[in-house]
Amino acid sequence: MLVDLENKYLVSENVNVGNGIKTLNCEEIVYSDFYRHFLHQNVPCIIKNLTSDWECQRMWVLNNKPNLEYLDSHFGNASVPVANCNEKYYNSHAKTTMLFRDFISYWHKYTRFPDSNQCLYLKDWHFLREFPDYEIYHIPLMFASDWLNEYLLSRPDSDDYRFVYLGPKGSWTPLHADVFSSFSWSVNICGRKKWVFFPPGEEFNLKDKFGELVYSVESEDLKDNSLYPNYKNLVKPYILIQEVGDAIFVPSEWHHQVWNLEDTISINHNWINACNIRIVWKDLLNNLNKIKREIADCKDMEDWDNQCQLILKSVFGMDINEFLNFIFYIADVRLKSLDNDDLLKLKYSSYCFGKNHIIHDLLSLSDVLNSIKENSLGFENMNKIINLIDRIKTFK
Repeated sequence: MLVDLENKYLVSENVNVGNGIKTLNCEEIVYSDFYRHFLHQNVPCIIKNLTSDWECQRMWVLNNKPNLEYLDSHFGNASVPVANCNEKYYNSHAKTTMLFRDFISYWHKYTRFPDSNQCLYLKDWHFLREFPDYEIYHIPLMFASDWLNEYLLSRPDSDDYRFVYLGPKGSWTPLHADVFSSFSWSVNICGRKKWVFFPPGEEFNLKDKFGELVYSVESEDLKDNSLYPNYKNLVKPYILIQEVGDAIFVPSEWHHQVWNLEDTISINHNWINACNIRIVWKDLLNNLNKIKREIADCKDMEDWDNQCQLILKSVFGMDINEFLNFIFYIADVRLKSLDNDDLLKLKYSSYCFGKNHIIHDLLSLSDVLNSIKENSLGFENMNKIINLIDRIKTFK
């Protein structure tokens, strides 16, 4: 179904960047190859030269620096989320909101007089939601199959997972894996970043004896064997430098930490598709089962199942019903396209998908629906689950 073309798009077949992370040239990438060798295999890569025709690359950058005056004049009144990189809040940074104009004023001051107590980083700004008429970038073809934002953009009251990040030199993001066990991509339009990656499973060597993930891979506490007994087993991480115009593909369950080496602006998306939906479902189910074990002594309480779902939403970001609504929507849209013998046209980008891609999506959903059924979940929707499984079977 996915054509395995000759692998001609690598900058060099033998080039290893960051201890093995491949570098690709965007002008030579074949979508089916990228899908098969990177998305489906769940391995990271760098894609070069993506932003030359992006509006934000032309207008938001001046002399290789963020064009703060332009940004202030066009978007200064927006309310933006800001993290303080010097203030820990649980295992992340303390966050607040402020006017974009005030953040820019802070940035000007911080550039002249760096403050060891307050390094601010504008993160997770839903720019496109606030300014839908500004087409500051377009979705790269490689990342076009994006079920998560396809679904959320169909629901007018929902947040999407399309973000703008802006931060001065020295701002950073603590060690983490992405929300919902999703994929993510990050494109630099200004500045350079340092990334450290750990393959799935290595995070257990970065947890303390209480099971808590270390806040930063630079922490001296990691050298304390009594506190981090498994750190000695950690494999060598993948380390790379992201330049202007580079896209970093971050696979599911890969933990990573990121530093801004210069004043930086980036575009970031989280997304889910046929390649990682099974991982998302597995991690959702594992979290639910863990919660059920941990509060098993309260099983006789009234509404215990709903309490488990509330906890699941707080730790994973969604519960079973939300996950079902998500995959039902994706399945219904694709079945409708096949019923109408039409291409799948995506509202959030200029791309569309043909019959083989649609069927591939549906078959991956069928695996997840069968697992939901086997685990006796989604009782209220069991008839729809069974009906979808039966309809998808006709395409095998």
